[in-house]
Amino acid sequence: MTQNLLPQNEHKHTSTEKKLFDEYQNYFEESKLSTSQKLQAFSKYVRRQDISRFLAKNELFKLQLPVTGSIVECGSYMGQGLFTFAQLSSIYEPFNHTRKIIAFDTFAGFPSVSEADANQETHWKTGDLYSHDSIVQELKTGIELFDKNRAIGHIPKIELVQGDVIHTIPEYLKSNPHTIISMLYLDFDIYDPTKEAILQLLPRIPKGGILAFDELNAGNCPGETLALLETMGIRNVELKRTPFDPYISYAII
Repeated sequence: MTQNLLPQNEHKHTSTEKKLFDEYQNYFEESKLSTSQKLQAFSKYVRRQDISRFLAKNELFKLQLPVTGSIVECGSYMGQGLFTFAQLSSIYEPFNHTRKIIAFDTFAGFPSVSEADANQETHWKTGDLYSHDSIVQELKTGIELFDKNRAIGHIPKIELVQGDVIHTIPEYLKSNPHTIISMLYLDFDIYDPTKEAILQLLPRIPKGGILAFDELNAGNCPGETLALLETMGIRNVELKRTPFDPYISYAII
């Protein structure tokens, strides 16, 4: 059996949940179906929570669909959300070549952790949420496959922006001054990059665009909530949620 890699931060999962991940992994690996057949029957091998997160992001995607701009995901980890939004764009709007899916991440775990990210539940440290050394190349290979199976695949849809967002966001906006954001999805988990993303990217969201958070009101990620409180203020956003996922919340700007 290969090493189990949980789909989200391991700090969020109980021992019972980790055991269930192991059982699903064994079920997948021990099946006599080919890998391609397993992928076609993916709903057989994942938990309902994973499908629920996909459905929640589908709802967010539909909300931003009539809005001009690109989707910016801040915190991509292994690429689940990134490719969800990209696939949905290729399904709902196959010829919208101006809708980019832009991913900001170090792809090497947290570059640093501040005091705002610590409480009795959490002991984050630099390097947490690291996946593996070749994750960027893996994502690039996935992008190549994705482009082969969509309309106007010769026009890039997905952009990876690697590095600490304290530096990469201003550099990206300087190189791409035309950028408008139809949805800003914040999944950095921690305080400093979340605050920086709100300050620099919120002004790029037009009226009707979506500001989404992955861990607001979550005890294991206090920095995300603190970043919102110190920038926009909780009274200045009408926070909503979908019926599918307890963590994901959003506001229509």
